[in-house]
Amino acid sequence: MHLSALKSGRTGRARSKRASRVAACTALVLSAGMLLAAPASADDAKGAEAPKAVGSTPRMDITGDGKSDILYQTREGYLFQSVGGTVADYPVGFHDPKDERIVFKDIIAPGDLQGDGMPELLTLTASGTLTLHPMVGMDPTGGTPTWSGTGWQKYNKIVAPGDLTGDGHNDLIARTPAGDVYLYVSTGRIEGQPFEPAVKVASGWNAYDQIVGLNDSTGDGIGDVVTRTPSGDLYFHMGTGDASKPFKAASKIGYGFDTYNQLVGVDDINGDGYGDLMGRTPNGDTYLYRFSGYGHYRARIHGTFGWQKAAMFVGAGGNPDFGKRSLMGVTSEGSGYVYDSKNNGQFFPRESRFAFPEGWVRVASSLGDDGRADNLWVRDGVLYGASGRISAGWDIYNDLIGPGDLSGDGAGDVLARDAKGDLYLYQGKDQGKALAAKIKVGYGYGSYRHIVGAGDLTGDGRADVVAIANDGTLYLYEGTGNASAPLKARVKIGSGFDIYNKFAAVGDLNGDGRTDLVGVNGYGDLYRYTSTGTGKVNKRVRIGYGFNVYTALR
Repeated sequence: MHLSALKSGRTGRARSKRASRVAACTALVLSAGMLLAAPASADDAKGAEAPKAVGSTPRMDITGDGKSDILYQTREGYLFQSVGGTVADYPVGFHDPKDERIVFKDIIAPGDLQGDGMPELLTLTASGTLTLHPMVGMDPTGGTPTWSGTGWQKYNKIVAPGDLTGDGHNDLIARTPAGDVYLYVSTGRIEGQPFEPAVKVASGWNAYDQIVGLNDSTGDGIGDVVTRTPSGDLYFHMGTGDASKPFKAASKIGYGFDTYNQLVGVDDINGDGYGDLMGRTPNGDTYLYRFSGYGHYRARIHGTFGWQKAAMFVGAGGNPDFGKRSLMGVTSEGSGYVYDSKNNGQFFPRESRFAFPEGWVRVASSLGDDGRADNLWVRDGVLYGASGRISAGWDIYNDLIGPGDLSGDGAGDVLARDAKGDLYLYQGKDQGKALAAKIKVGYGYGSYRHIVGAGDLTGDGRADVVAIANDGTLYLYEGTGNASAPLKARVKIGSGFDIYNKFAAVGDLNGDGRTDLVGVNGYGDLYRYTSTGTGKVNKRVRIGYGFNVYTALR
């Protein structure tokens, strides 16, 4: 179901009370929060009295009460607005006249771009289309899109930091997989060209696995940013107001923030005029960090629990994951049972969804923009997908892998291995309904007992592949984004993996935006290996049993 199909069914009276509910419930949540010690060095800011805040317009104030709202997307692709407390979350939808099947890879909230007091939202598809949606009053459905731009798949992260130039309009920054940062200055319009052409303003930001726009956290009216390294160090990048050099040198302000699978910019949460930060743990608990006005935060406050329901927060700092968030077990009869991710490192109970009594089936990371895994199966040498027949001649292959976008064009791709061990790339096209002509991209892959992939293992936003050799060595093939040579030379990242007779890449299982791996040993026990974001995996954790009923995991 597309987001535009979601309606709230509220009466006019209910709408008129919405802003007051938000304020009341937010105050209730904060007042009930228990003050806890922050990770590592997260102490209260000390020194002279904090500067008086100039104040910035909240970026996600949909209710019009002057405070930012929390927006999140579920694993099913639905967008909701949360006001906290016992009030039910509100569905938020968009009208897209071109395609009602699209599930967005990312949603960015730049704030009020045109000065009418209402925020705009930007949606990003996997194929790289960025679309601007004005929010209309308190209607849960966004207005007709006013602008779209293509080619944005070249970035692994797009961030709305607030106003970086001091002209009163909020801007964007975007990072490439190589770590270069580009500034898109707002023109103050939502039609025509809402942003000036990109200007490179920084490099080396591939050292960070999360980039969070805070809006103004120092009281000078200029947007600020925090970044995190995979090891958990937190850095503050104070805005300068200068478009040619929008950030001062980074200063380390904390450590231990790898506790969180997502960091989120929530604007001013306590009414002091400074943009604040929220962290979510894998079990769904959230913690709030109130900034002091000096680029430092005060001791964290426990927020609320249950936030594993958010597959993606609007304003989250991690690279958005996309394309597969589940596991399928296939029985000897060809029946398929799907295990959907809980977003906390665990699976929901299985559901019976597929039956393939003939041929063989593979589960590929989404080949189009719908964000859902695509089932591919071969019967009598013909490859079929959800939309029907794709092409013939597939009886020469003994394995198919659908790791996601390997070529850098935004479409999910397919790798195929033949009996000689040669590897071929088929680029996705036509939203998964077709594949481009094959390209030979490797040889010697016949020595692997398992080849899998479903997303990013290294933290650069590109799809990667892993393979297990017959001796149990686990190798990483890092994605390049280049169709002619989509995989770098292999790197050993583990050993002893010959104990697994079934192995799969499941996409993001624990909510950090990176792909995770699972394996089944001879006893039928299921083990999880989560990604570190550096091309390696954490120690295994047992998360299930009885998986020896399946002949394969996909």
